[in-house]
Amino acid sequence: QVQFAESGGGLVQPGGSLRLSCAASGSMFSIYAMGWYRQAPGNQRELVARITSAGSTYYADSVKGRFTISRDNAKNTMYLQMNSLKPEDTAVYYCNKHPFPYSGTWGQGTQVTVAS
Repeated sequence: QVQFAESGGGLVQPGGSLRLSCAASGSMFSIYAMGWYRQAPGNQRELVARITSAGSTYYADSVKGRFTISRDNAKNTMYLQMNSLKPEDTAVYYCNKHPFPYSGTWGQGTQVTVAS
């Protein structure tokens, strides 16, 4: 079963940038549609961005124009470039297949905190 490990989070000032990485185990990564999700305290987990195996992308309205999702299938890795960060982007960010499979499990995620 494929597993995912998120990294790259941290503390950044409003207007700053971060690049998140998602490393996938296994050999089937390239065929999966993948998503970046986030969960802020007291909120439900939400989809931030999605990329298909062919590279087609989708962004939530709240991040459109600021975030860029990409993938490198040769490295079994997906990325989320986050620019012009806002305090409301503060959350734990997770990566996983999209749509999230019924039998799927979440990794530990990576904390992103946007504060001055």
